[in-house]
Amino acid sequence: MLYLGIDSGTQSTKTIVLDFETGEILASSSAAYGLIQGLGPGHMEQDPQDWIAATEQSIEGCLAKIGDRRKEIKAIGVSGQQHGLVLLNRQGEPVRAAKLWCDTATQEQCEEIAAHFGGQSELIAKTGNAMLPGYTASKILWVKQHEPANYAATETILLPHDYLNFWLSGEKRMEYGDASGTALFDVRTRTWNREICEFIAPDLLEKLPPLGSSAAPVGILRNALAEKWGLSGEVLISAGGGDNMMGAIGTGNIRSGIVTASLGTSGTLYAYSDKPIIDEEGEIAAFCDSTDAWMPLACTMNVTVATERVRQLFGWTHAELEAAVASVPVGAKGLLFLPYLNGERMPSLPNGKGVFHGLTMETMAAPFMARATMEGVTMGLGYGMNRFRSLGVNPTEIRLTGGGSNSALWRQMCADVFGCSTVALRTAEGAALGAAIQAAWTDHRVNQSSLSLADITARFVQLDETTRCQPEKSAVEFYSKWQVRQTELMRRLHGSGYL
Repeated sequence: MLYLGIDSGTQSTKTIVLDFETGEILASSSAAYGLIQGLGPGHMEQDPQDWIAATEQSIEGCLAKIGDRRKEIKAIGVSGQQHGLVLLNRQGEPVRAAKLWCDTATQEQCEEIAAHFGGQSELIAKTGNAMLPGYTASKILWVKQHEPANYAATETILLPHDYLNFWLSGEKRMEYGDASGTALFDVRTRTWNREICEFIAPDLLEKLPPLGSSAAPVGILRNALAEKWGLSGEVLISAGGGDNMMGAIGTGNIRSGIVTASLGTSGTLYAYSDKPIIDEEGEIAAFCDSTDAWMPLACTMNVTVATERVRQLFGWTHAELEAAVASVPVGAKGLLFLPYLNGERMPSLPNGKGVFHGLTMETMAAPFMARATMEGVTMGLGYGMNRFRSLGVNPTEIRLTGGGSNSALWRQMCADVFGCSTVALRTAEGAALGAAIQAAWTDHRVNQSSLSLADITARFVQLDETTRCQPEKSAVEFYSKWQVRQTELMRRLHGSGYL
């Protein structure tokens, strides 16, 4: 039995083929696309048809590699970038370009919604989450206010992975995991919040699709696509989910005690919980996952975007960057970096700036700045880890993904900053693997199999024990104090209007 996992992201779409019997990834293929250019400040949009074209191209690329074995494909799972707004008309066609998770042009709408309900704390009480520009709700209000004709022409509102599911199956539905990132959804009851929806638009609830379990299939692959691709039998389309939810499955993060840390352009931390984790301060997102449980999540905007900027600034290779960082002692002799080059989501500093503090004649040098940058972005995630622990999420193991996890030095730094064992995975497929695993799980559930999701992830999610790092006591003690200093510096500068 073979399963397709599709990961549709902000820059490209990747498809993999998972062999259920051997656990081998038989093929992978990807196709890239970009953002719509020439938009105003803060606007980030893409044409949903670009996702369709890239998905089809990547699927066909995989099918060409497996030949006749394509007839063994039993199900398809889709992972998609979270929060994006897809508006469809009565014919099921996009009304306009999709507004993406990274679109920050809706701050005014967030403030308007929050003010109506008495502040962010009241919104957290209603849904479990604050009203942030990255989420979907404010994007809907922005379209209604600025493009009323487009809103009026909208029959259905979907998220990016739901739109791909619709293209594959003809069915419009939203599962709990991705829906929880809309800021319209109560994560405790798994229902739309009627008050917020009706404030945004009296008819908004009519435009939202039915909600369904993440464990239930969306439907069956459309006959036209099955015939075009030479597939046989009924191919299930699983519920799929947001990229972080699928990344959790793809890293085996489906039980308490495990935290996944992604060291990518931006950074994320997420964990499994069998109950909602609500942060009254709104810094930790209270999401559902794509297994019908919950997934507290922390997100920072600046990780490898900062280290890569330093690497390029000094003309280093990745190996030279690592060597430079290794040549400087822990703490970079007092040089501290606030890594808010793109503003910041956690802590909420949309207009934040980067700061080097502690420059001296000795530390104003490339290796020290490199070390301080890597420590600064890691402690940015450490801030989120501290918030996790304050909410009762206590990891015993942190699974590292993303480009930064390829660095042995950075893996050890994470262990020291987080105060917990870290380990990378044998495969870097992440969300695409999670989508394929969810597809396999759904197929087995439909066929009344006794295999659980834990059984399946145990087979396919393999840790690379050669990468495991244990925290070093002296470094943990130092970073614990250094983390406090970073947070205090941030708060003082922010309170004075400089961040």
